[in-house]
Amino acid sequence: MVGVRMTTGWYIAFEGAEGCGKSTHAARLAATLDAVLTRETGGTAIGARIREILHDTSVTNLSHRAEALMAAADRAQHIEQVVAPALAAGRHVVSDRTVYSTLAYQGYGRGLPLQDIRSINEWAVDGHWPELVLLLVAPPEMVERRMRKRQLDRFEQEDAGFHQRVLAGFLEMAANDPHHWVVIDAGLDVDTVGATIRQAVTDRLGL
Repeated sequence: MVGVRMTTGWYIAFEGAEGCGKSTHAARLAATLDAVLTRETGGTAIGARIREILHDTSVTNLSHRAEALMAAADRAQHIEQVVAPALAAGRHVVSDRTVYSTLAYQGYGRGLPLQDIRSINEWAVDGHWPELVLLLVAPPEMVERRMRKRQLDRFEQEDAGFHQRVLAGFLEMAANDPHHWVVIDAGLDVDTVGATIRQAVTDRLGL
């Protein structure tokens, strides 16, 4: 599926569960495409302050709805300040997490109504949904090994059931929208995974 418009850049999302390698491969792809590399949450100065609260392990009484609304607020600022101007200027944008992470984490993971979350974020993204979503799926043993090497944040410290629901949510969204999503086996070596991602971008967007 090759896009037919050249007046703006392409918006590419990396999604996946914790420890799947999103950040590494988002940076590699952005460098290859000379794209704007960004992330959610925390892709702006305001978003960084929101991210501090969302990921702080000392925050133990944040309601699920407040969490979802804070993520949407970060996204609205991110779209207006980073994503929309870059796309309008003809730059490609590669983002480490996007709107789909809120659907996965707060919807599938927390159990909030998916339609409510989608409605809130329809407003937040202001029409800017990613044209291509690269879902990285790594084997559980690889994820566990990576998690042991880092200081876990508030989301990473959630129980196994939560993370299983999040991954199941991502896979369900991918299965329901194969036109925009590509599932990538992230269990192989970094260069092989990178080559698979690069081929997917070429096949889907003609880049």
